[in-house]
Amino acid sequence: MTQGRAYRILLCLLAALFLTACAEGELALHVAKRLQRATAEQPSASAGVYKVGKPYEVNGVWYYPREDPQYSRTGIASWYGAKFHGRRTANGEIYDMNALTAAHKTLPMPVRVRVTNLGNGRSLVLRVNDRGPFVNGRIIDVSRRAAQLLGFKKQGTAKVRVTVLDQDKRQVVAKRVATPEEQKRALPALPRENVTAQTLAPPPGVKRAQATTAGQDAPVRIANAAPIAPAGPVAQQVTQRPVGPSSIFVQAGAFALAENASKQRARLAYIGPSSIINVFIKGQEMFRVRMGPLNSVEAADKVLQQVLSSGVRNARIVVE
Repeated sequence: MTQGRAYRILLCLLAALFLTACAEGELALHVAKRLQRATAEQPSASAGVYKVGKPYEVNGVWYYPREDPQYSRTGIASWYGAKFHGRRTANGEIYDMNALTAAHKTLPMPVRVRVTNLGNGRSLVLRVNDRGPFVNGRIIDVSRRAAQLLGFKKQGTAKVRVTVLDQDKRQVVAKRVATPEEQKRALPALPRENVTAQTLAPPPGVKRAQATTAGQDAPVRIANAAPIAPAGPVAQQVTQRPVGPSSIFVQAGAFALAENASKQRARLAYIGPSSIINVFIKGQEMFRVRMGPLNSVEAADKVLQQVLSSGVRNARIVVE
């Protein structure tokens, strides 16, 4: 083999190695980009944010989200499951039908609520992280797992009470107070000496408590100290409480004047019998127009639809 031929073979081998290295590099770069893209597209369950939200409209009905720490209302609950499993919730989290979560039309997200099934007394703490249900007469939509634990998955709906347990607050930084000029010119305080402590003898007739360990004092016990619950998903703990009989009504309005309530009642007389109930809300007397009691959720849905069709947009189902 001549020297020139050997030189050409060596160049070919070097070129082949260079091309192979480039191909492997391009392949590795391509795989890295695909992995990065897949990671970016994959939703994260912890991506949710605290959100109250602006007023919004669904099917011609306006909803006004707000913080409401005193929220406590009775009504009809439903549940949602596989159709929305894995999708984004209204505050950016990922819906898991096996988690203890719920959807509400106006409460802030996230917020914990206690949902009590008024039919069997089962009570469960849920975490609101979604909007809904946008069905007339429903006040809350719970996850499939929550419906199972509350005992109404097969029925589809239940008479419930929803109560807010806490209200997640965003941290507010107070405005810094300006320092007066006389304090700026004031002399700094003199340094203090170290504070010494001395154990005194017990009063006559009182015995000194023995230490649990040599050289150590007995531990101090704080009465009624409850552990701080860590942030995160709520525990699947169902409580059972005794419940009494409950009735379903359709509330067709609340008025400050009894005359207006009487007019509303007469206007809806063709739908069915109704009554006027006076209550005091924050010291003001209100007159509620209610139709019922109704014997089932289906009957309440039918009456509610008739009331809404008559032009009463704020009608809703209540349970008492």
